[in-house]
Amino acid sequence: MLTGKNIKLRALEPSDVDLLFQWENDEKLWYLSNTLTPFSRFSLEQYVLNSGNDIFADKQMRLMIDLPDKESNTTIGTIDLFDFDPHNQRAGIGILIQEKYRQKGFAAEALDLLLRYCFETLNLHQLYCNIAKFNTASINLFQQAGFEIKGEKKEWLLIGQKWVDEYFLQLIKS
Repeated sequence: MLTGKNIKLRALEPSDVDLLFQWENDEKLWYLSNTLTPFSRFSLEQYVLNSGNDIFADKQMRLMIDLPDKESNTTIGTIDLFDFDPHNQRAGIGILIQEKYRQKGFAAEALDLLLRYCFETLNLHQLYCNIAKFNTASINLFQQAGFEIKGEKKEWLLIGQKWVDEYFLQLIKS
């Protein structure tokens, strides 16, 4: 578990399936992960049960973002590493925060915790993300963490009936 001042990042638990089912089947969020079809509860249960949380075997890792409190934890989002490439020492990052918890600094803290883990524990050389050009909040979040826009993919995403440009952002370990 990675613990910050206001949040903690933890591994997936079977009790997370209902929340994942809600997020993964929200069509408004599908463009974030290039999802085209709904997920079944069964497939998400299998994903949680079979994810060994060994990033070297799975080439990905999903951590839940919790607000710790005295009686229980409130899960407010998730942060992912994907396309993990240990040889080239890089991975992609994605983050999702529930709407009512956005603009409160939780995403920045989660990103900071994961960056330190990636550079200090996994010994990665670089991280990247892809963000739709209209998603200024996410672009600002990653830029404040040190990511730089390195490219623009024109008409890269088809959202509804509209083509949208996407930025490629990169952070190289200093």
